[in-house]
Amino acid sequence: MSKPLIHPTAIIEEGAEIGKNVKIGPYTIVGPNVKIGDGCDIHSHVKLDGHLTMGENNTVYHCCLIGASPQDLSYRGELTRVIIGSGNTFREFASIHRGTLKEKGETIIGNDSLLMAYVHLAHDVVLGDKCVLANSVNLAGHVKIGNRVIVGGGTNIAQFCRLGNGAYIGGASAIDRDIPHFCTAVGNRIKLKGVNIIGMRRQGFEKNVITEVVDFYRIMESELESFAIGPRSFVDKKEIIDEFKHNETIMNMVAFIKESKIGIANFS
Repeated sequence: MSKPLIHPTAIIEEGAEIGKNVKIGPYTIVGPNVKIGDGCDIHSHVKLDGHLTMGENNTVYHCCLIGASPQDLSYRGELTRVIIGSGNTFREFASIHRGTLKEKGETIIGNDSLLMAYVHLAHDVVLGDKCVLANSVNLAGHVKIGNRVIVGGGTNIAQFCRLGNGAYIGGASAIDRDIPHFCTAVGNRIKLKGVNIIGMRRQGFEKNVITEVVDFYRIMESELESFAIGPRSFVDKKEIIDEFKHNETIMNMVAFIKESKIGIANFS
């Protein structure tokens, strides 16, 4: 099969671009500015709206809404977008909104991620590759999430928060601060709990790298819990940089903390 397989009850508006081997189920609506890549499987009662570009081999389960206008009072109908990579799965009732002109006008999803039922991605969200967002996770506007991040069900993430690569978030959390690379965190409000050692092992990090990341985390926890120093001052300390400068992963964590505009989560 090379032609798309479109159910007769589906509505494909003029101008939509449908790739090869695409399946579109009953009562699905595809807007005129939607581009669907090869091999995508769009189930029943889905609405694909707005300026939406979707890569190859994505699966969209029934009743998802992707590409709707943002829930932002400043939005006045400007041309903004949702851009989705390849190999993603969107389970039932997931919703994803277009960007706003407050940033680049784009909501972006990478490759090979799983968004479970009722997940919501608001305007201007950026989601990396190989992430898992469990049921009923809600991302407010401007949230940025790195690669291989796992977020437990029922978690809410406030505007402008960032989750670093390899972060692991326990279920029913409320996130109002940044979570550095490879950290685990849980709670309402969110608190750092440790290092995602299992995730780092699965990604093939060498044992000595993981050990040093744990050491760095423990030193940071000790100094910050004493209230003697703030996160940005901590990562500016020359002795910290000198001790760990050979470890690229830690240097990436340092850069992430330095770039934080809202601060990192407190320790438990």
